[in-house]
Amino acid sequence: MAKAKTAKAAYRCSDCGWQTSKWVGRCGECQTWGTVTEATSATPARVVTAGPVSSPARPIGKVDVRSAQTRPTGLDELDRVLGGGIVPGAVLLLAGEPGIGKSTLLLEVAALASTPSGGTAGKNVLYVTGEESAEQVRLRADRVGAITDQLYLAAETELSAVLGHIDTVEPTLLVVDSIQTIGTSEVDGAPGGVTQIREVAANLIRVAKERGITVVLVGHVTKEGAIAGPRLLEHLVDVVLYFEGDRHSRLRMIRAVKNRYGPTDELGCFDLSDVGIVGLPDPSGLFLTRREEAVPGTCVTVTLEGRRPLVAEVQSLVAKSHLPSPRRATSGLDTSRVAMVLAVLAQRCKISMHEQDVYVSTVGGVRLAETSVDLALALAVAGSTVEQALSNSLIALGEVGLAGEVRIVPGVQRRLAEAARLGFKHAVVPRGSLELADGSPLKRADPQLSSYEGMKVMEVDSLKQALQVSFTAP
Repeated sequence: MAKAKTAKAAYRCSDCGWQTSKWVGRCGECQTWGTVTEATSATPARVVTAGPVSSPARPIGKVDVRSAQTRPTGLDELDRVLGGGIVPGAVLLLAGEPGIGKSTLLLEVAALASTPSGGTAGKNVLYVTGEESAEQVRLRADRVGAITDQLYLAAETELSAVLGHIDTVEPTLLVVDSIQTIGTSEVDGAPGGVTQIREVAANLIRVAKERGITVVLVGHVTKEGAIAGPRLLEHLVDVVLYFEGDRHSRLRMIRAVKNRYGPTDELGCFDLSDVGIVGLPDPSGLFLTRREEAVPGTCVTVTLEGRRPLVAEVQSLVAKSHLPSPRRATSGLDTSRVAMVLAVLAQRCKISMHEQDVYVSTVGGVRLAETSVDLALALAVAGSTVEQALSNSLIALGEVGLAGEVRIVPGVQRRLAEAARLGFKHAVVPRGSLELADGSPLKRADPQLSSYEGMKVMEVDSLKQALQVSFTAP
């Protein structure tokens, strides 16, 4: 008789469940390193019997939501991103590059929350640091003015010690800087590993939900910009924030990529200096280059970050290439989107750049991911190619399609109002942008448009037409 074949051992990713027949160091699905382990044949599921419940089920209309209301942090720009403030029992994950200012921001939030005028009405706040000593954090607190009687500081790297501090201080806000430095002896592995991060995060989340403590976790990022550790960490927390900015500039921006209690498309702007961090309620104009004479290769656009319009400048430089494959360098813009716009310019407008290097960037370190930037990008590249400058008073809005058409983008009236407030006189927009929902034209005397009366708006159908009207505008 033929022998029965034994089941071949497989390997499975502990993060996403991807399986392979042989061991690999990097998961082929989620691209995470060190998560592929050997998995034997699946064991049958155990039968779980019913047990006692923690609290009886109630009709949804009788659930009291007063304890889950947002509480302001004291930083208006952070409250804007969070949707009004922090929620008791919520777990937030703040990620950013080293030295970007994460610790300074959270130290400021902790100090404001521990004062009588703070969002937690002057209750105790616990700041746990695993990367620095308590003395080092104290020096930073002296510099930024974050010294309060109800702000407690602890330097710990053991989870059990952190839980002990929580029992002693009984805080309403807990800051852990950072989650990669905290470990526990209950599981194997070094702090920062996949197993350790999962165990530490699960215990802190459990404590936050049971006691109604708002927990803020600081997370490291990889060189690709993703949060280090298992992707499961982003699924477990309630809010995921990214802290961005150029370390050579004082401007810092915070975005929410996940928020169970508010929007995920808002942007908060901050000014980081030696004396602390403050919010910038009106960041328009920070992403512009003030010059008296027009320069070829520049164009201004208006992007929407949530409900906030931001006026930003796109710069381009097209130069003769001495390489077999010309360079395409971008900064602050999506590389694939830039390549698409260059192809449309070459095919639909006959502006060839196959023997020239193209450099495209934004001003002030802002990152523009919205498709409404396409038209400004195309005009900047075209102006640099033909060495012709656009007017300093002109802005461009619109999405460029592969057929060379210019498509309508949302919120045109709000964008034009912001551009008019900053003194711009001309605008190039897709045709139909100044129409109401029923298709009727929008009157210029409408109160909603009074903020940009006097601005000359030129509507275009295609990129070729946009090039014609833009470079002939005064």
